Amino acid sequence: MRLKTILVLFLMLGSAACFAQKNIEYDEQTWFGYLNQTRITNRSGIWLDLHLRVGDSFIKQPTLGMIRGGYIFYLNDQNRLAAGYAHITQYAVTGNAPNVPEHRLWQQIQWFEKKNWLSLMQYARLEERFRRKVEANELISDYSFNYRVRYAIAFTIPLKGKPGDPHTPFVFVNNEVMINFGSEIVNNYFDQNRFFVGLGYQFTKNLNAHLGYLNVFQQLPTPGTFRHVDAIRLFVFHNLDFRPDDR
Repeated sequence: MRLKTILVLFLMLGSAACFAQKNIEYDEQTWFGYLNQTRITNRSGIWLDLHLRVGDSFIKQPTLGMIRGGYIFYLNDQNRLAAGYAHITQYAVTGNAPNVPEHRLWQQIQWFEKKNWLSLMQYARLEERFRRKVEANELISDYSFNYRVRYAIAFTIPLKGKPGDPHTPFVFVNNEVMINFGSEIVNNYFDQNRFFVGLGYQFTKNLNAHLGYLNVFQQLPTPGTFRHVDAIRLFVFHNLDFRPDDR
């Protein structure tokens, strides 16, 4: 019941931002992602994400590229801590504007719960974002800085068998809300809400993928300006375990 309450509150927060909207930018995008967690020992592992987003009628213009890496500390099989670094490139949408790089540090706690008919994943993440500033369509040496906190909850519901069983189709639903804070944040403390629903397939115990619809609603730094994104999202999840079999 507590988890349901948390999810409802975060969905309401995203909806509340919608009611405050004035000017909205619309875009149709396609998001590709490869997400890997590799366990090396009982306590240690490696995190790697690769992402590409394409916008303007889903396929015309790259909008973002990202590589994110980190170290994972396993408290146990269900709970883990992680921290690392991400490099992001925000691609220019006009010919005169530059591509804008971002350096991002991140720290996270992630936890899992599995039942016969449902797998639940949650995480809370803190980010420190350093983005190059742009003046007169030119990158300058200064960086803007802000913190962002993210909370995500995801449900994997198998259509047959149990969660994680090989050759199992499933429904995947998740919601993530993001909040900005810091001295440079004035108008957009609420950053964005992402809601996804789609179908997936568990190929092996270590590899699955899902494809579906993603809705992004984002508040931009300009007062009264928002972005609404309808996206197709294809993510591949690859979890490896290099611990000895006799552990």
